[in-house]
Amino acid sequence: MPHKKGDPMDMQQTSRTQSPQIAATSETAEMALIMRLSGEAFGLPVPMVNEIIDPIQITRVPNASAFAPGLINVRGAVVPLLDLRHRLRMAPAAPGATARIVVVETTIKDTPTRLAFLADAVEEVIDVELGKLEPVPKLGAPWPDTYVLGVLRHTKGLVVLLNASTLFQPEPSPTANA
Repeated sequence: MPHKKGDPMDMQQTSRTQSPQIAATSETAEMALIMRLSGEAFGLPVPMVNEIIDPIQITRVPNASAFAPGLINVRGAVVPLLDLRHRLRMAPAAPGATARIVVVETTIKDTPTRLAFLADAVEEVIDVELGKLEPVPKLGAPWPDTYVLGVLRHTKGLVVLLNASTLFQPEPSPTANA
């Protein structure tokens, strides 16, 4: 069944040769997947999104960090499930009827890695004009600067464009400096 333009499933037909990182300094256009967390709209570069699936059973990992508390089985592969709410300093919330798991491919320590996270909803794919990206105001923005590239004006309101190169990196180990 064909998907209409803007449908999140349309991303499967998007070229994987595009850069998985939306660079804030570029004047070019990229495509971003728009998703919701606690009512806020966030965007991620489409080329890094591998698939979007319905919520499945999560295996909690004892003594795991709050950022990566569990694992899921995605088509026979064990994939870490990240908690973006924790990373973005948002309150925890139970998944609702529109919740989806977004599976992404990124590079961690020079190794291609598949990760997943739970979103309250996945809405659409949009074209992003990077030249129109605005900085996040320092006053009132709850998200750490390192995880946000900027804000876009979209027909449905503001979209916070996430920095994929920092967002999915592991937290430093508490024993790393010891």
